[in-house]
Amino acid sequence: MEEVSIKEPIVYGNGDVKIVVVDCGVKANIVRNLLERGATVKVVPWNWNLAEEDYDGLMIGNGPGDPSLLTPLIDNVRNAMDKDRPMFGVCLGNQVMALAAGGSTYKLKYGNRGQNQPCIDQFTGKCFVTSQNHGYAVDNSTLPPDWRPYFVNANDYSNEGIIHSSKPFFSVQFHPEARAGPYDTAFLFDQFLTKVREVKNSKVFVPFNFRFGIFFDFSYY
Repeated sequence: MEEVSIKEPIVYGNGDVKIVVVDCGVKANIVRNLLERGATVKVVPWNWNLAEEDYDGLMIGNGPGDPSLLTPLIDNVRNAMDKDRPMFGVCLGNQVMALAAGGSTYKLKYGNRGQNQPCIDQFTGKCFVTSQNHGYAVDNSTLPPDWRPYFVNANDYSNEGIIHSSKPFFSVQFHPEARAGPYDTAFLFDQFLTKVREVKNSKVFVPFNFRFGIFFDFSYY
């Protein structure tokens, strides 16, 4: 992780909300997507003490390796969850958020890689084509009661995202910022920043108003 993360914070833009992005090897297009939506973006090292940061939203970026080894980051994210500020994880960020919440991860027999991985939204039943490159996954059966799967891979039924039932936290295993696509899930950046502004302006957090539908019986797989 130390080889792919920055050493000192870098600030981009001058928007109406401040997003802190934890750099675990984060792709530049994540930063671009946030800037295009009017945010100030502060990118910080992977082991940065988030308790010292004042922000409107927190993003845990993608990166390589076994997420369970990133103890400082997991602890920092766990503490950040006490703030109730909107949080969005991508790829490795999905796994780190699950570990911080009390879940566990495992190594896939075959990693999910490529630009055509189909993922099912567990609220709408819609299938999205996504870009992926990961060898570890969240174990759905270990998620605490207040967390649930957000997306599921239609090929191997592995976890593709998690979401909190009452707090503004969610994450995805795939890459909504994929360049050169697919762009099916770019709306997740709008969803995140809409929630960030809602929480900032109201001074209270409101859960995502999704209607949850069970599209896979995880006990079967």
